[in-house]
Amino acid sequence: MKRNQITLFLIGTAVGVVLYLILKESFSQPGLAQWEGKYEQIGFFRNENNTGPVIRVIAVRVLGSEEMWMKEFAEAQPHTKYGRTLVFFFSKETPGRIELSPNPPYFEESLNSQLIASFEKGPMGDIRFNRLIP
Repeated sequence: MKRNQITLFLIGTAVGVVLYLILKESFSQPGLAQWEGKYEQIGFFRNENNTGPVIRVIAVRVLGSEEMWMKEFAEAQPHTKYGRTLVFFFSKETPGRIELSPNPPYFEESLNSQLIASFEKGPMGDIRFNRLIP
């Protein structure tokens, strides 16, 4: 009888430890706050289609120009299966908000000179990151 109690105690302890580790990892993941101070969102578009492909277009003013955080930031944006997520990174000199559309060129062509990089996550999850200005 005592052996069964010890076995149950060990199993319960192991389950408790695993549950603790899962919860700790779940609640300690970095969120969008890790990029705080490196960007400012200056435009957003999402089509109203909830039954078909969802298109998200995001314009960001870059305050820090390291390529690695831009890729990580863009990959952390919401994406819907069979949809498209586009993120455009503009220089910090870009004035005001940007009006975005669901169709190319997505923003006014006069802003092309301010574009630093672009990111696209396609319908099948394929990722393209283009750095335009080094």
